[in-house]
Amino acid sequence: PVWTRIFNFVADHAEGSYIYTDDGRKLLDFTCGIGVTNTGHCHPKVVEAIREQAGNFLHAQANIIIHKPMLQLIEELRTIVPPSIDSFYFANSGAEALENAIKIARVATGRQNVIVFGGSFHGRTAGTMVLTTSKTVYRSGFGPLPSGVFVSPYPYAFRLKMSEAEASEYALEQLEHLLASQTAPKETAAILIEPVLGEGGYVVPPKAFMKGLREICDKHGILLIFDEVQSGFGRTGKWFALEHFHVVPDIITAAKGIASGMPLSGVFTSTDLMLKLDVGSIGGTYGGNVMACAAGVATIRAMRDENMLQNATDMGIQLMTGLRKYQEEYPQIGDVRGLGLMIGTEFVEGGSQVKAKPLVKSIIRSAEEKGMLLLSCGTYDNTLRWIPPLNVTSDQINTGLNIFGEALKEVIG
Repeated sequence: PVWTRIFNFVADHAEGSYIYTDDGRKLLDFTCGIGVTNTGHCHPKVVEAIREQAGNFLHAQANIIIHKPMLQLIEELRTIVPPSIDSFYFANSGAEALENAIKIARVATGRQNVIVFGGSFHGRTAGTMVLTTSKTVYRSGFGPLPSGVFVSPYPYAFRLKMSEAEASEYALEQLEHLLASQTAPKETAAILIEPVLGEGGYVVPPKAFMKGLREICDKHGILLIFDEVQSGFGRTGKWFALEHFHVVPDIITAAKGIASGMPLSGVFTSTDLMLKLDVGSIGGTYGGNVMACAAGVATIRAMRDENMLQNATDMGIQLMTGLRKYQEEYPQIGDVRGLGLMIGTEFVEGGSQVKAKPLVKSIIRSAEEKGMLLLSCGTYDNTLRWIPPLNVTSDQINTGLNIFGEALKEVIG
């Protein structure tokens, strides 16, 4: 009962952009399992890689066996990360990657504190709850939480009722104030940020803010960590969202889309940083699982061979254009924003974000009845997030927009 149940159908199978239920329904899946199946459901190249690997090794523990799929995955990753990133540690989930990224930062700097941003989501484990500020439900009742984490405002222009330039200036000023008032630079190990806010509302920060963040970190010797768990692997039309800002972090965390549905995550950083850790200080039984690594290799190759990044950019423009047309018609759609195929439509009701939650829930329910799956996000669950597979077609985008329009008409009128 602790699981949230957004939909109540029982799935039979899935293929591409669609899920098929056991009672014969065909549902356009614009959730991708929360940004996981970026290559679509059961991409044939990924499925074949898993099948082939299953006949060689099911489990090859990384302390004991050096296996080829991990080496191949590293080779592929080296072609898509910044040149300064040359060391790769693999785990199972995004939260596990974040916990290890923080451990690396603390050891590498000899400092203890971490700064995160309002609206952040970095996991639900004991170590990542304190890093997560998007909703109280993720941490309420589980305290006391670990210490040493401080929260600074995210440059959320729509919520702040500011221009992007104003939001950037405000957020940077508040960050500098935090460093002067609560956690001194000499005790701050890392600044951790989602380069596109995920669970917190699909918010794209201004480029000026991201550049300012890098400058502050360089000034004080603070490590910059980008949580690319949801925004990575083509979701924004780039391999990683960091490419939109021309800012290179010291550490990248990845998961979700990395292996098209197999449990795999990673911490990507420099060898110089990793050498500061004691051998054996991080690790795990299933980290870098051989089946998941094989799926990861096939995922990157399929995305490259089928030009999915460009498709994500093109289909994102088509989707954003269609959503903005609805925004002109419905004043309840306060904002449409995003990069690539990571797009949010934020709703307000009577000028209130809080009051819009029932409206968004009704739209999700109506869309599902009409054949499309959507999710909400944001502190008040008032933002619809659009997460189609990166190989979605133009016709499928149009179908989704039409269903959305029908749901808006049914719910709003």
